[in-house]
Amino acid sequence: MGFEYVLGGALVGFIVGATGVGGGSLMTPLLTLVFNVPAQIAVGTDLLFAAITKAGGAAAHARRGNVPWSVTGWLVAGSVPAAVLTLAAVHWLRPDAALFAEVVKRTLGVALFLTAAALLLRAQIQALGWRLAARDSRVVALAAATGAGYLPLTTERLARPLPTAATGAVIGVLVTLTSVGAGVIGVVALFALYPLLPARQIVGADIAHAVPLTLVAGAGHALLGHVNWTLLGTLLIGSLPAIYLGAALAHRLPERALRAALATMLVVIGIKLTFG
Repeated sequence: MGFEYVLGGALVGFIVGATGVGGGSLMTPLLTLVFNVPAQIAVGTDLLFAAITKAGGAAAHARRGNVPWSVTGWLVAGSVPAAVLTLAAVHWLRPDAALFAEVVKRTLGVALFLTAAALLLRAQIQALGWRLAARDSRVVALAAATGAGYLPLTTERLARPLPTAATGAVIGVLVTLTSVGAGVIGVVALFALYPLLPARQIVGADIAHAVPLTLVAGAGHALLGHVNWTLLGTLLIGSLPAIYLGAALAHRLPERALRAALATMLVVIGIKLTFG
């Protein structure tokens, strides 16, 4: 594995640190389109890459009290079983490697379209969540009692187990097949489900949820032989310091312009993967 993989890991790490966009939506396309890594190997390797890189972020959010554990728990309750069932289906069906790689590429393209839409429409989706929440008398009463409603108690009183677990299940299948979905898509879904939560707790829940999900999905792919361990180590060498650099410089960068540029790039990559 050469210097180009270290450089690729650093590039993705810097963008993730600066914008918060999930690494899967960038790393897996980079591996498949630029470095010609088979799609299933790219997904399996990236899942363990995500588990390792997000563990530090989850610990940091937990120390600051930014992880609403009830929300995270319901997400995990849906996503981890969905990931296990998806891996079991792949193992049972034993699809041809070339056919499976093609299915993963097409599914990845669709996931990138969803990620781009989530990037561009996050504010509108959050506003929709507010409008729906305003119809719930419990939300109105709690918001009136707490001002903005930004209290840890909010997640306990207003926990939505079934919708949250169902959202986790969808993300679990998507992440297991493509390594994409636990970042931007998860955050936007949580904004819609929990509009009273502050952004830092939404992000904390999403990152904390992503760690067990990507670890379980990545371990399953490893058992299927879909992880390149040397590639994983090389990517981590480049990405870990770059993530911290990107986070340190994030406040100096034009976030809105970066997100628009990333969304455009994801659409272009999605078109190439889906129709190329």
